[in-house]
Amino acid sequence: MPSQPGLSLALALVVLTLLALVASLVGRLRVERSLATAAGRAAVQLALVSLVIAAVLSHLAWSAAFAVVMFAVAVFTSAGRIGARAAWPWVAVAVAAGVLPVLTVIFVSGAVPLNGPSLVPMAGIIIGGAMTASSLSGRRVFAALRDEHGLYEAALSLGLPRPAAISEVIERQLPEALVPGLDQTRTVGLVTLPGAFVGVLLGGGTPLQAGAAQVIVLIGLLATQTTTVVVAAALIRSSRLLPGDLKAQLIA
Repeated sequence: MPSQPGLSLALALVVLTLLALVASLVGRLRVERSLATAAGRAAVQLALVSLVIAAVLSHLAWSAAFAVVMFAVAVFTSAGRIGARAAWPWVAVAVAAGVLPVLTVIFVSGAVPLNGPSLVPMAGIIIGGAMTASSLSGRRVFAALRDEHGLYEAALSLGLPRPAAISEVIERQLPEALVPGLDQTRTVGLVTLPGAFVGVLLGGGTPLQAGAAQVIVLIGLLATQTTTVVVAAALIRSSRLLPGDLKAQLIA
């Protein structure tokens, strides 16, 4: 890892971005613009965030405020990704249901000290995991509700109430949102050494401390993502968390 940003880092970023663009072109994925935009935004955002975090970490209150900003961005991003901008309050409920209990357990138990340098990265990891679970489950579930509308109608014709009819369509899709987290947890140390582990090592911690930090992150992510998916599914069944087209279609 570079100790300070410099020409070598800039060169590596440019080459890696070009590699992604070439791969997309060769594979005819047609996502070159998205790749370039994502790479550019990541560089700019992380540069700005690094400057902000330097000041934020010195005060717990500022760190908590920064975590709230991360939560808001996660909700906005997930609501957009699933095409349900108008339902963002319910996306917020699902994400919060996964995030708040997990962070409470992590800090109240004393497994991680409650201070600025701990709160910001831990909250970022957990909020990011909840956002991913919300987006993956929403995209799969809403696609199924559109593609399998006949199954939904058949369930209604058999006398099932709307929530049960929706369940007939979406239940098979929900576990898919947990696959990335499950795979990462099952293979940790064998296939990957995730960020928390590497970060502790680079910060001068022992391998044992790094392992402890990583396991609390991984188990916390499993709890966060599972809870987020379950709560989101309940809100979808109740027709609260739906894109506009599906709400009109299912409630009509």
